[in-house]
Amino acid sequence: MINLRQRSYQQELMDGDNISFDAMAQTLKELNIINTRLGGHAITIDGVKKLMEGSQPLTICEIGCGGGDNLQAIYQFCRKNNIPVSFIGIDMNATCIAFARQQYPELPCQWICSDYKVVNFGETKPAIIFSSLFCHHFTDEQLVPMLQWLQQNSKAGFFINDLQRHWLAYYLIKYITKFFSKSYLVKNDACLSVARSFRKKDWQQLFRQAGVGNYSITWKWAFRYLIISNK
Repeated sequence: MINLRQRSYQQELMDGDNISFDAMAQTLKELNIINTRLGGHAITIDGVKKLMEGSQPLTICEIGCGGGDNLQAIYQFCRKNNIPVSFIGIDMNATCIAFARQQYPELPCQWICSDYKVVNFGETKPAIIFSSLFCHHFTDEQLVPMLQWLQQNSKAGFFINDLQRHWLAYYLIKYITKFFSKSYLVKNDACLSVARSFRKKDWQQLFRQAGVGNYSITWKWAFRYLIISNK
């Protein structure tokens, strides 16, 4: 059985260079299916609900926005509930940004192809900033300044939707993707993402090191944490 006592730092294939548009598109489509069927989008919408009170109209920013499926899910929720909203999607992978533009042309979103750290919102900071399945791509040392950036650049607060490091999650996603995925990236990276992810004590230590208080950590099915920092 795999040892998950410590986070793995083995690189995911998706973080490499020279991935074709077709291969990335297949991966992003499958991630949307996984987020939909295993409740990832529902967790993201829950994070928005917790931070949106008194912050309408909303501007919501996602760092590491990938193919834009999280923003699309929020948009559908806001339209259903007559909530005025606009979005900012940030990703340094140009293929992801191109795919998101192609998939969701109706989305009221400013797409930014950039490292999130160099984005300057000026006086128009978004009400909410979030990430989903993004943090596990970084080392602990990189996550501390990320938490500080999230706090400094959001008006109402920020939230994180990411995986729990657990042996059952590792093997479940390993075999689900083995039999049902058509993406070589998903087949390789899905279980590795779990090995790179977090336990509650990891998040507590990271927030302590970042000096960010007033946060909550809630376990969610399937093997995820929703971490909310409310200003």
